[in-house]
Amino acid sequence: MEAEGHKLRTRNLRKTYGYVEALADASIKVSEGEFLTLLGPSGSGKTTMLMAIAGLNEPDSGDIWIDGKLATHLPSFQRDIGMVFQNYALFPHMTIFENIAFPLQMRKMDSGKIRESVGRVLETVKLPDLANRMPGELSGGQQQRIALARAFVYEPSIILMDEPLGALDKKLRDHLQLEIKHLHGALGITVLYVTHDQEEAMVMSDRICLMNDARIEQIGTPDELYFQPATVFAADFLGESNLMDGTVMKANRKEMVVSGPGETTIRGLHNPELKPGDKCKLMVRPECISVLNGKARSDNSIAGTLKDMIITGAVTKSFIELPGGGEIRTTELTRGPLATASLGQEIKLGWPSERTVILKAADPSS
Repeated sequence: MEAEGHKLRTRNLRKTYGYVEALADASIKVSEGEFLTLLGPSGSGKTTMLMAIAGLNEPDSGDIWIDGKLATHLPSFQRDIGMVFQNYALFPHMTIFENIAFPLQMRKMDSGKIRESVGRVLETVKLPDLANRMPGELSGGQQQRIALARAFVYEPSIILMDEPLGALDKKLRDHLQLEIKHLHGALGITVLYVTHDQEEAMVMSDRICLMNDARIEQIGTPDELYFQPATVFAADFLGESNLMDGTVMKANRKEMVVSGPGETTIRGLHNPELKPGDKCKLMVRPECISVLNGKARSDNSIAGTLKDMIITGAVTKSFIELPGGGEIRTTELTRGPLATASLGQEIKLGWPSERTVILKAADPSS
């Protein structure tokens, strides 16, 4: 069987609108019970891919399998998929109970079992007393939780979510992120989630599929994408990063030595795509960099001038200007080693070689 062993699989999905390529050669494999997030900027192809899987937008080419069965041309109602949208899509003329019960009634479930299932899912989303209310009487956060309950109540094979928290304020969004994660863990349903919010993807996902310009850039766990980005785009898009130009000087199986800014020599993880003489990009996360005082040493060190400091509360961001131009950002707990430093002071920074990711320089023509 082509897609045996995977709850969902796509192969080489492609979609164009006129001359605009909306999705190109998109292939993913999603395991039973996995939470996979499609992450990327606007226009990256993530919603186009979600809609193709839902059966709401047929691809020009490529294939989709659900539970090992070819579903590319199946109508959406035969795919056993639940959907949650940003705009809630609740029926305004129905009570909360009736909204949640609707997909069960469409499946002709016994009325007693419907009451039991609706009651259980209302308990799960912590809104057990709202069954007789109308959607217009609920807050935006409550309405979104009801939309989630309706999608989960009939235990579909897969649940697709298209930026369901995008219209909510940050505090409520953070709360619902944990609630969705709890629902997913409690019910074990496979979830495919779309967002442009990096933090949301990092918090909720088992794996992230990072998309850019209609193509899949990288697929991996949040930790893999954050600390082992495969491309300059991945390094720059996910979290904060220091990106520096360099040239590979020498390499072995474990490590590379690169000439960095200001005639510095920087050590980092081996990249099999690069060889001595190649131009490259060096990536170091701000929180991986520490201040070197006195005779303290590190695998990598670089000196610069403290240009600016921004206190965001618990965390302070510092900007160090490098000789010959460019800057390095550091992130540390407020009142850390740089707390007593003065603007204009020379600062020596260091970080371990395993925290330097050496990437192939982006093609200027792409």
